Amino acid sequence: MNSYVNTAVGALLGTIFVLMSVSIASEGIFHSEAPEKEGFAIVAEEAPAAGGEAAPAAAAVPIAQLLASADAKAGETVFKKCQACHDGTKGGPNKVGPNLFGVVDRPIASHEGFAYSAPMKDFSKGSSEKWTFENLNKFLTAPKKDVPGTAMGFAGLPKDQDRANVILYLHTLADSPVPLPDPKTATQ
Repeated sequence: MNSYVNTAVGALLGTIFVLMSVSIASEGIFHSEAPEKEGFAIVAEEAPAAGGEAAPAAAAVPIAQLLASADAKAGETVFKKCQACHDGTKGGPNKVGPNLFGVVDRPIASHEGFAYSAPMKDFSKGSSEKWTFENLNKFLTAPKKDVPGTAMGFAGLPKDQDRANVILYLHTLADSPVPLPDPKTATQ
């Protein structure tokens, strides 16, 4: 081998050695531990197996029955997920989403000062539809399924009890809350 080849190979090996040393040193200096608890878990829907149908959903429990055993205090805790985009205080500001004070039984897409997406306006049928307990339950299960094209990026609350707790909490955010539905006469 001539001296130029030896010099080039030596330079290449020296460069690799320096890069590896810097990589190992930076990993040691800037290493961060994994968090003990995730900040917020994003739940993705699983697609059905190829050629197969999705499993039929279990019989849905009517929201009136779920609300009978719901806990508003637990709902307040679940609502913390919503507070990144929504405010629940009376006269509070709109954020990425509209203020939710008095949302139960309020016409859909009607909160003053908030620019609703076209799909949400269509869903509201000119604000003639209201956020009933049933509408809230269905929407909060999977917002993008209930209102395709909505700007709301939240995946939803798949657990019945979490949804019922949050809806009961939202029910308390009003000057004079509407009456809860009777669980004895509830149908889906």
